[in-house]
Amino acid sequence: MAESVTIARPYAEALFRAAKESGKLAKWSEQVVLLGQVAANPDVRFAIGDPNVAATQLVDLFRSACGTAVDTELTNFVQLLSNNDRLGLLPDVAALYESYKRAEEGTKQAEIISAFPIDDNQVKALIPQLEAIFNTKLEASVSIDSALIGGVKVIVGDQMLDASVRGKLDAMATALNN
Repeated sequence: MAESVTIARPYAEALFRAAKESGKLAKWSEQVVLLGQVAANPDVRFAIGDPNVAATQLVDLFRSACGTAVDTELTNFVQLLSNNDRLGLLPDVAALYESYKRAEEGTKQAEIISAFPIDDNQVKALIPQLEAIFNTKLEASVSIDSALIGGVKVIVGDQMLDASVRGKLDAMATALNN
């Protein structure tokens, strides 16, 4: 939903600036991701949308769900979002925060889609090759799509590298039809 991202952006930017100024980019990253995961939980989403649940109860819910894994500053951030009826934006805030952090570090997210499961060693061997192709530092996530038949497809931002059998077959079919 584009509207929620638009509303979440100023919160994510403010949170990112505060983390950068305090030197806690990486530490807060883990905590913001955790908060986003808690907020994305269907039961928590229901509680957030329930008008009978007070803002203080929602903050207590997040405190109990996260325990000591979340700093006081981020608990205060949750309180701010709760007071402004914006807790539902936490997954978007977390995603935006991560994108700002990667940009600050000069890193981009790469989605590697493989026809077959690949282990961590294969991913570690593939990353330097992909970094040379995309000319940037990459953090990778891997998913499986058996429709690729073989090989991999890599998506980095708005760029795609298709080294899959399905991609080659599609390219051949297009060439034969022309």
